[in-house]
Parts: sequence; C-alpha cells; structure tokens
Amino acid sequence: MQPAARINLADSAAENLRAAIASGRWGLGARIPNEAALAGMLSVSRGTVREAVRILVSQGLLETRQGSGTYVRATADPAAALDRVRRTCLRDQLEARAALDVEAVRLASLRHTPDDLQRLRRLLDERGTVADGGREAFIRRDIAFHKAVVATSGNRALVEIYDFFTAGIMDIIQSSLTGDLPEPDEQAHAQIIDVIASGDPDRAAAAVRAFMAPALLELDRFLCQ
Repeated sequence: MQPAARINLADSAAENLRAAIASGRWGLGARIPNEAALAGMLSVSRGTVREAVRILVSQGLLETRQGSGTYVRATADPAAALDRVRRTCLRDQLEARAALDVEAVRLASLRHTPDDLQRLRRLLDERGTVADGGREAFIRRDIAFHKAVVATSGNRALVEIYDFFTAGIMDIIQSSLTGDLPEPDEQAHAQIIDVIASGDPDRAAAAVRAFMAPALLELDRFLCQ
C-alpha cells in the first residue's frame, strides 16, 4: 500500500497539471513535457509525476503513447463536468432529457426496423403499472422502454448520453410516481411507438414534446438554485 502522503502529493500534482491544461498551457493534442521536466516544474519526484499522469489518463484528460510521450486528450475534466450535471436541479435534468428524447424519436422515425417496433411494443406491454411488482420494478421497466426508444435512433452518442442520464431520469420518474410530477399514461407511451412507425420525423418530435410538456409545465413554477 502506498503511503498517504505520497498519494496526496500525486493528487496535488494531478490538480496542478489539470489547472495547467485548463488554462491553455498545453493545447488539445499537444505533447506535455517529460517526467523530468514536470518534476522540476511541480517540485515533486518523477514517481509522483508518474502517478499524477496516471490519474489524468484515467480521467480522460491525457493519453500516453508508447515510445512517443503523453498528449492532451481533453482540455476539460469530463468527470468533473458530468458530476456538475448530476448536481443540477430536477427541472434542468428534465429539460435535458426532453431534448434527448425528441432527437432520439425523430431519428428513430427515420431509421427503425420492424424488429425495433416489435421490441418497443413488447417492452410497453411489460411496462405495466406500479401495481405490478411495486414502484422500483416499474421504474426499471419504464427506463428499459425509453432506453430502447433511444437505441432505435441508431445514434451511439445519444445512447451513451442517455445511459449517463439514467440515474437522474430514475429520480424524475420517482418524483412523478409520488405525485410531484404528472406521469404519462400507457396511451401516451403507445403514441411514441406510433409516431416512430409513421416515419414522419416532425410528427415524432412534436409528439415527444407533447409527452414531456405536462411535467415541464409543472416544473416551470420551481426555480433552480
């Protein structure tokens, strides 16, 4: 096990490197100085620099290329950005979810297959109600339906972003089930499948906006802090 002081030095060095990257000292794609130069710049050992670089590589800020050096992969810490998203208020999360859902359904209307529609209808049948196994089980089934809708878009980036939002979306659904937000009924969910099947992206987008509108309207009276 590494001494705590060594770990803290590595964390501190990683923070200093992170700040240097954010300030533009090394641009996107630039190669950062070697271990010896960084050790002198940060007044730490080369071993501490090595650990700090590993931290930033694991966070996606740096990329180590064998025999070439270490390069800036991103100029902002993606982990920190995602953490800030997680801490946004319910209204902001719901608005972000609505934007994802609208684009996903619009694309799904253009790219769906018969198998996609069959899968969505099956998941809607399985979704059921809260009475079927309780609230938590219902939330999992509802999420499965909506994630399948997003997957039907054929856009991997949308799928990954939606997966990230899943925890926040589950909180949104829990709020709707406890009476804080209106919950769209089965007919509203079935209409999503119908507009995907229609092949009309404008109609699909409008239907999802209508689907999300009651909850968004309810949250308009709350201000995010």
